[in-house]
Amino acid sequence: MTRLFLPVVALFLLGLSITAAPHRAVAASAVEIDAEANEALERLYKESSAAKELGGKASGILIFPSITKGGFILGGEYGEGALRVGGNTDGYYSSGSASLGLQIGVSSRSLVIMFMTDKALQAFKDSDGWEAGVDADVTVVEAGATGSLDSTTANKPVIGFNFGESGLMAGVSIEGTKVSKIDP
Repeated sequence: MTRLFLPVVALFLLGLSITAAPHRAVAASAVEIDAEANEALERLYKESSAAKELGGKASGILIFPSITKGGFILGGEYGEGALRVGGNTDGYYSSGSASLGLQIGVSSRSLVIMFMTDKALQAFKDSDGWEAGVDADVTVVEAGATGSLDSTTANKPVIGFNFGESGLMAGVSIEGTKVSKIDP
């Protein structure tokens, strides 16, 4: 039974990855990442006035326009994005994580991480494989129509916004997500 189960799961996950992100078989170019990052940030700012206000104060903004997650017991997620400092791209990054547990489906979402202090931004840039929840506590906000944040959340050094979710997979977390520098 185990001999049959593992290959079936592997084939299923391969199918999910091909179905979920056929245009991401190879790393996107810098031009593609920048264009998608611009669109994602504009969408977030339209959804949340608080995000727009915080974005104007942030030392740096890491934008992942699309993170695709898929799983059947074993799961994983992957996305590529850009770090903006002073409105200019300061590097390209990938975001990935793996999970094991009761899960099935495929979904996609956008993620924006704002580094609200120079110290938090520098710690991110100096890291070799930054991990949310390990290298920094990230306060995650679900972007919504109200667009308001309480003062405690707004004063955190690292704030993440999940938005634009689509697909059929429950549960969104960035805890344990590893972010690494890439060369598109």
